[in-house]
Amino acid sequence: MHKVFIGIGSNLGDRQKACRQAVEQIGRIPESRLLRCSSWYLTKPMGVAGQEWYVNGAVLIETGLAPLELLHRLQRIEKEMGRIRKVRWEARLIDLDILFFDQAILREEDLEIPHPRVHERRFALLPLLDLEPDYIHPVSGLSVRAMSNRLDVREQEVTLL
Repeated sequence: MHKVFIGIGSNLGDRQKACRQAVEQIGRIPESRLLRCSSWYLTKPMGVAGQEWYVNGAVLIETGLAPLELLHRLQRIEKEMGRIRKVRWEARLIDLDILFFDQAILREEDLEIPHPRVHERRFALLPLLDLEPDYIHPVSGLSVRAMSNRLDVREQEVTLL
């Protein structure tokens, strides 16, 4: 079984409800088991003015699926929940990202593992701190805690819900 961290976010509609629904759906993925869910955080959108703040969190799962198969399952959940992919950085009802998949380093057209910007994003690192603060990034060799400590907290507004 593979150990996978999945980031969850929403900034449309009932954001907390959408995130909780996504967790339930992730828990139903075949060959997978939901292990833990982080706290939820309210996050100011990055790079886009006028959008609602995000609700962000993360889950830790075990899965027997390969990375691309898991990605397709997550995209199916997004679609079933009403996400329509049009423009990058647009507001979204639900966003599910594979942040880490074991200690894999994968560069595919549709999938990069670890997530290429996880180390820059408090809204990803704070939920990961809840789940496993000593998890080591396979590229940088830094723990989640160390990556989080390196970020300037003034640059990204994040509040625990």
